[in-house]
Amino acid sequence: MVVDDSALVRKVMTDVLSSDPGIKVISQAPDPIFAMQKMKKEMPDVITLDIEMPRMDGITFLQKLMTENPLPVVICSSLAREAADTTLSALRAGAVDIITKPEIGVKGFIQDSSIQIINAVKGAAKARVKKRASGHINVAPKQNADAILSKGSINTKAMSETTDKLIAIGASTGGTEALRTVLAGMPAISPGVVIVQHMPEKFTTAFAGHLNEISAMEVREAKNGDRLRNGVALLAPGGKHMLLKRSGAQYHVDVVDGPLVSRHRPSVDVLFRSVARFAGANATACILTGMGDDGATGLKEIRDAGGRTFSQDEETSVVYGMPKEAWKRGASERQLALGDVAFALLKTSQEKVKKK
Repeated sequence: MVVDDSALVRKVMTDVLSSDPGIKVISQAPDPIFAMQKMKKEMPDVITLDIEMPRMDGITFLQKLMTENPLPVVICSSLAREAADTTLSALRAGAVDIITKPEIGVKGFIQDSSIQIINAVKGAAKARVKKRASGHINVAPKQNADAILSKGSINTKAMSETTDKLIAIGASTGGTEALRTVLAGMPAISPGVVIVQHMPEKFTTAFAGHLNEISAMEVREAKNGDRLRNGVALLAPGGKHMLLKRSGAQYHVDVVDGPLVSRHRPSVDVLFRSVARFAGANATACILTGMGDDGATGLKEIRDAGGRTFSQDEETSVVYGMPKEAWKRGASERQLALGDVAFALLKTSQEKVKKK
């Protein structure tokens, strides 16, 4: 179901979604009140939802849905670009993905972003807010981490020359809440943490600020050249790739442009490959909830380089896609319940120091 007060957006969104044989748009609604009336006749599997609408705003409707009849919801709003706090409220209320539409040129944006929108809806359909049979997922052509950093340039000998340790985390759908849980369990003296959360541009600054409020660590959106040190967690900015680098005994990050990798920018595979290259056995990494396979290859490279690797288990994942792929490929040495991730990452890092 497409819920938006703009007739143009409803039509174009319906056309884009209907172009995929795996998606059927059963109805449209100009506001949540009409949506609830239509839902009494036929219940959708996924809702795309605007935030600013008459009679009831999208956040209130989302909260009502999650309380009374949970459904996967993809927020599609121009307000999100201006008010990231509102968008984070939507994510906390249960939205599984966010699409930012511009205030002007909406029709062209939706058409140009058709793959992103279709993938977001299909990913939402697999979210654990509502049980449903899995369907076929169309896989768009994608590039791997070679587009940003060549695997062949990894120097395994250099990786053993430092005793500095770090933690790398990758997440997608459901990751906003998963990261809250993990970072809330990290003390101020934790090893440096680098994070990729699949999230649109302009949201990551506010999200990092939110994580900073609930974590004893200093959490911030990464800037090019930022040094990674104990007690600091750097979140890759939306729309950019983040790579770990090392200068002498110190780690820092490069924030760069580049093509989509595994259909994402930032990509977990890009970050994890750089961690394998420059940290190797000094790294501990984990893949959290998310759709697709981004990060599985990079996690395997970290493990092959001597690092310790984990993945979130199926029971506690909102979408058991990325963690499942990592486990299936042998990239993850152990699956963890979400509540155990922070302890395992910290304990493993401490063990590594003792071994050195």
